[in-house]
Amino acid sequence: MNIVCAGLNHHVAPVEVRERFAVPQNEVAGFLRGACELDGLAGAVVISTCNRVELYAASVCPARAFEEIGGFFQRRAGVEVPLYLHDTPRSARHLFRVVSGLDSMVIGETEILGQVKRSYETAAECGTTTRHLNKLFQQAFRVAKHVRTHTSITRGATSVGAVAVELAGKIFGDLSGRRVMVLGAGETSERTARSLVSRGVKTVIVSNRTFDRAAELAAEIGGMAIGFDHWQKEFPDVDILICSTAAPHFVLTRGHLEDVMRARPGRPLFVIDLAVPRDADPSINSIDGVFLYDIDSLEAIVRQSLDIRRGEIERCEQMIARHVGDFVSWLASHASRPSDFQS
Repeated sequence: MNIVCAGLNHHVAPVEVRERFAVPQNEVAGFLRGACELDGLAGAVVISTCNRVELYAASVCPARAFEEIGGFFQRRAGVEVPLYLHDTPRSARHLFRVVSGLDSMVIGETEILGQVKRSYETAAECGTTTRHLNKLFQQAFRVAKHVRTHTSITRGATSVGAVAVELAGKIFGDLSGRRVMVLGAGETSERTARSLVSRGVKTVIVSNRTFDRAAELAAEIGGMAIGFDHWQKEFPDVDILICSTAAPHFVLTRGHLEDVMRARPGRPLFVIDLAVPRDADPSINSIDGVFLYDIDSLEAIVRQSLDIRRGEIERCEQMIARHVGDFVSWLASHASRPSDFQS
């Protein structure tokens, strides 16, 4: 008995190719039924995300299975398919690396585990799994838990926005009652604001020299837009300031901020300066209660997190190799039954 995997991902195909093979949720059941009708395949599980489309199945003849699956994908997309093809044990190793975040664009990301779990649950609901596929995916979920528990592969933020959220959480704890101001609606400040909203921030004030852009961003994140000439009036009540203007000089000066902080004793201010040249005078970091991070300091934290994750890859690979060995041993000890195959 073999477990086969055929698919394409961000390593082998650009997005314009991947999107042609994507399987929307409302088409998954039909896709699985079609796969199960292929000659020599027993069961099917399909994983379809923005970065990958992969089909897993059981087969006694991998060569025949790959031929059938290749034609199946090609008929679906109407173009020749640049698939990677794995049989046991490479198929198991590939899946274990996927659920552990080792095959992702951002090493160690955890979203893929939930996506794979939902894909497997959908296949189970459609009745297209077999005992061999059940064992494979159950083992994969144990691998992911083992890797996440015993290594640092998922630890640390890997984007400026995520770093800002982590720092804000350390400064304020619960973010739900905090007021955020976005000064200059650039792309990075927008992503950072969205990250804060995702963590519970409900009040966001957006100010930009072009008011229409401020209004557009405010509408997208559920915030409020104000004219650029009025941001200083709202500033004293702000807890988190995200700066990314194109001003050639400091827009947040020490003298101004000292007056503001004296009027709000005991209330910290977190300043995220994403602008180049910088919007905030670096000396404000020495004011009591002010926490200033510029783009370089935030990106340094991101690099440190990525370095830690990269350093954990070898430990993860060793864990995965042991789990692959366990699965292959199980597979060898469980003979196939006629009901495990399609005629």
